[in-house]
Amino acid sequence: MTTDALPSRYAGARERIPAWEAFRGPDHGVVHLPHHLAWSGPTSYDVGDMRQRLTLYSILLDCGQSDDLAAYINRSLLTTDWPNMRRLTSRELIAVWEQHLPHLTAA
Repeated sequence: MTTDALPSRYAGARERIPAWEAFRGPDHGVVHLPHHLAWSGPTSYDVGDMRQRLTLYSILLDCGQSDDLAAYINRSLLTTDWPNMRRLTSRELIAVWEQHLPHLTAA
């Protein structure tokens, strides 16, 4: 089997993105990720620290399930951070998010 035959690691990513209104993550404080998201490296992230928040959001976009995304991502902070997220995340995944939530491109 060649790697061309393997599905994209982002298969199903669109189905994991909740509706915009569902994003209810904190806008301050420390987030403690469960082991299914933080199985290697840090498990806690200070949402008030932009660098830590960008790392947190990158993990969530890449690995989070719909409930994780809704619980840990704050829609206002995501809008503010989106230009930076576009540089930190794969183009393929960013395209999926922007197709599902087109107002992010106006950020």
